[in-house]
Amino acid sequence: MTAIRFVAVPTIDAELLWNGGSDAYDRLPETIVSDGPGHPCRHCLENIDAGEALLVFAYRPFPELQPYAETGPVFLHKQPCARYAAEEIMPPVLTTSRDFIVRGYNENDRIVYGTGAVTAVGDIPAYSEELLGRSDIAYVHVRSARNNCFQCRIDKVKAPAFVETGPSI
Repeated sequence: MTAIRFVAVPTIDAELLWNGGSDAYDRLPETIVSDGPGHPCRHCLENIDAGEALLVFAYRPFPELQPYAETGPVFLHKQPCARYAAEEIMPPVLTTSRDFIVRGYNENDRIVYGTGAVTAVGDIPAYSEELLGRSDIAYVHVRSARNNCFQCRIDKVKAPAFVETGPSI
């Protein structure tokens, strides 16, 4: 069994936008007001409540441009929020729909064909563990099953390095 962790958009990416920076298309994010469910913040991984201001921007959760580097619209609280920290627990944004696309990527950030599946919310942890147990899968994306928008990343939990301290007797 492979232990997994749910990973939000890095704080450095969110801070860039909160501080007036540009998105993946080199455009300033748009500001709108949430009308309720359906606006998941990719930093705190909670829904943005009705009446709250939010940023809409193009996000590319890949380190560089390449054919598989999907870019799409995502949301962020307009005011800074704390990054999702309970990484071993499925985040609240993944309870807002009945299913999501779960898809594996290799170490070169390419889709591993045959891994993408519309997955029921309750099956996301098990399917992600199955994918991450494969040697050809480096990480997993969770995406909207209806719009393909990036929700969060799922990584393997790596065991801490064993440090020898000498004889224990």
